[in-house]
Amino acid sequence: MLFMCKMNSLFVPALSNFPSFSKQIPPSYLPFSEYPFCTSSSLKNSHFLHLKPLSSFACSMSTSSKVSAPRMEVSRLPSGEIHVIIGPMFAGKTTALLRRIQSESNNGRSVAIIKSNKDTRYELDSIVTHDGAKLSCWALPDLSSFREKIGVDVYDKLDVIGIDEAQFFEDLYGFCCKAADHDGKTVIVAGLDGDYMRRSFGSVLDIIPLADSVTKLTARCEFCGKRAFFTLRKTEQTQTELIGGPDVYMPVCRLHYFNGQAVIEAARIVLESQSIKRDSYLEASPLSN
Repeated sequence: MLFMCKMNSLFVPALSNFPSFSKQIPPSYLPFSEYPFCTSSSLKNSHFLHLKPLSSFACSMSTSSKVSAPRMEVSRLPSGEIHVIIGPMFAGKTTALLRRIQSESNNGRSVAIIKSNKDTRYELDSIVTHDGAKLSCWALPDLSSFREKIGVDVYDKLDVIGIDEAQFFEDLYGFCCKAADHDGKTVIVAGLDGDYMRRSFGSVLDIIPLADSVTKLTARCEFCGKRAFFTLRKTEQTQTELIGGPDVYMPVCRLHYFNGQAVIEAARIVLESQSIKRDSYLEASPLSN
């Protein structure tokens, strides 16, 4: 039942006080007492107007003219997942990836692993951990070519896709979106979240908003043994992408990251000064006959 509150006119006189004027008012502006859907016989002692149901208006419409609203059909899309494993070098990211892939395979799911063909430290067609564990994989320059390389039929039957060294793939975001959202794949990504300068590395951090879970692993600081969150580069090279192992990188804590940078800079200055002195000595030395 609908109710309309009757407002006592305090500032504006009721329209019924102007009978000659009210006859010229269009029906939509008539006083409440003259509306056909008003059932209250007396407005003086009533605070609410009882309105008749609108069914009387509906009856004037032919039943054949009623149009039912179209029923929305919601397609059932396969449900995929994205899991991200990040951390510094020597934190066990690849080991965690291989364990997860092996677990999925033991549960009867079809799996495949991809790595960047830039990583040539061990075997090109295998993912190898620092501990020596390895698993066959697809070494590719980009992820967009994976479906064609493995074959459309094989790709469609895959349940789980693992990606190692994900920071080297520029098309990581688009691939993960399509594989999980549209193809229903479970995608497990392992990679560095930051470079040796602690800046975002590749597109790994871009897929965090897409992820169902994010695991941040840590290593052990080589100086003090505490938890290491960062990667320190030992060499003088400044390019972002520099493939290397323990000979080039070491995991460090926050304190020794800054101390290590200072040590490396001091060593660089010493080496440069020694090189200058050596060159000066060679120039000053007389040539022997």
